[in-house]
Formats: sequence, C-alpha cells, structure tokens
Amino acid sequence: MLWTEIRSWAKQLGYETIKDKEDGNYYWAKLDGNNPDNSGVAPSVSKLAKAIYNHYTDNKWLDYQKEFQDNKDKEQIQFSTSDYK
Repeated sequence: MLWTEIRSWAKQLGYETIKDKEDGNYYWAKLDGNNPDNSGVAPSVSKLAKAIYNHYTDNKWLDYQKEFQDNKDKEQIQFSTSDYK
C-alpha cells in the first residue's frame, strides 16, 4: 500500500491523515468534531489503513479476527479430544 493511496482513500471517507517524518508515525482523525476517540496513531501505512477501516466499520475487521480465532480454537480442541477416543 502506498501512503498516497491510503491518504486519498481516507479523505474520501472523511478522515484526515498526517505523516510525521520525524517520528515515522501516521496520525489519523475523523473530521466530524473534536472527539479524541475518533483519532489515532499508527506506526505503518498498513496499520493506518487497518485502524481507519476498523473505525469506519465499527471494528468489523476485529470482530472477524476474533471469530476466526474462536473457530480455530474449537477445531484444535475437537482434534485433540478425538485423539483419545
């Protein structure tokens, strides 16, 4: 992912992004007020994109990851218990 692509995509969704060249972090904020919950810092472009996507979709990606991990854990438990039958 390129910084310019993410910046353009974020702007379309109503977010402002800033790249700090001194510390290498990427800052983002939703342009709907001064709520500190609507902003964040990411150490890379990919994490910036993920943070904005999670905020925009109300943590859809995090929910998917949790569901995937829960299913994976269940499969491992079933597999390990079937070895003893």
